[in-house]
Amino acid sequence: MGAVGVLRGSAGFRRLWVARSVSFLGDSLGLVALLLYVEESTGAALAVALLLLAGDFTPGLFGAFAGAIGDRFDLRRVMVVCDVLQGALVLAMAVALPPLPILLVLVAVRSLVAQVFQASSRSAVPALVKDEDLETANSTLGAGTYGLEAIGPLVAAGLFLVTDVRGILLIDAVTFLVSAVVLSGLPKLPRSEPSGHSLVKDAKDGLGYIWRTKVIRVIGLGFFAGVACSGVDDVALVFLGKDELNGSDSAAAMLYAGVGIGLVAGYVVMTKYASRFRMLTLILAGFAVSSAGNLVTGLAWAVWAALALQVFRGLGIAALDVGINTYLQRVVPAPMLSRVFGNLYGAVGLAAGISYVFGGLLLEYTDARVTFVAAGIGGLLATVATAIGLRRLGA
Repeated sequence: MGAVGVLRGSAGFRRLWVARSVSFLGDSLGLVALLLYVEESTGAALAVALLLLAGDFTPGLFGAFAGAIGDRFDLRRVMVVCDVLQGALVLAMAVALPPLPILLVLVAVRSLVAQVFQASSRSAVPALVKDEDLETANSTLGAGTYGLEAIGPLVAAGLFLVTDVRGILLIDAVTFLVSAVVLSGLPKLPRSEPSGHSLVKDAKDGLGYIWRTKVIRVIGLGFFAGVACSGVDDVALVFLGKDELNGSDSAAAMLYAGVGIGLVAGYVVMTKYASRFRMLTLILAGFAVSSAGNLVTGLAWAVWAALALQVFRGLGIAALDVGINTYLQRVVPAPMLSRVFGNLYGAVGLAAGISYVFGGLLLEYTDARVTFVAAGIGGLLATVATAIGLRRLGA
């Protein structure tokens, strides 16, 4: 069944797809608005970096707890409450336009709530579609969410012609309200059996499950290592475009669209062909392609070549995302699924933060080409190590 068939065949999944797509578009608009607000109000690159770290790094510190919430309560209720809370936090930002310290706290709290939502929404998919449609469903979700997220900066640019930062943040807040209303129409998605334990005990159990389950542990460690190496492209692309490739500001900005284009194209391809592969094979292929994309981007001879190679990298990330989500949804027990997603993607946020820091240091002492090549080699080594680990386990 293709993407259209999955959307038509499940009213619940259709609601989840609409809600996530709308809120992801709002997120993208809000991020652009906040970046511009921080840059204009402080004029400091460090402030912009702190904003990104508050959004990416903070949720990773609490990933175990974020997932545990989804495993304790009805998933529909969790997602609706998370959307309402995120909308309220963004509304507070829009009304107050607070100074940087308060803004960073609000962004960090919103990101933590978003982590709870994401873990719960990924856990809800198996309850809304048939098992044989999981690959297509995950690909369709990716195409909708990351597709709208990719065009978000373009939409924001158009909105800035008629409104300001406060207006765009208000639009972002409204998208969360719309998402909450849409999700309220889902059927109840209760967890199997309440554990009867404290939140801390449930969080520890989630971490223990990952560590005891060897295949998931290997995948998680490989995912962490791969992102810790490859996340540096967010920092290094602008330097590659402007310094090494002598491009304009516009050309350098265009490079950031490459991964988004590749993601959308990759998810579209995955809706048709992902089910033909073993998910572990798809995961390893995603690791390899995304890492190789960074390596060869460092060797690019022109802006258009670097853009094409980042598109290639985006294809790998799409395959990796579909492979990991589908594999976990099939093998992890339902009462543990949100915790596994919360821990795994929380660790990815931590890895991204580490990559920003060490990537910046590498850029400081070398250049963008060396940084990309080093990131690519590191990612490929992580891929090989993951493949060896899975092979030894007979997976």
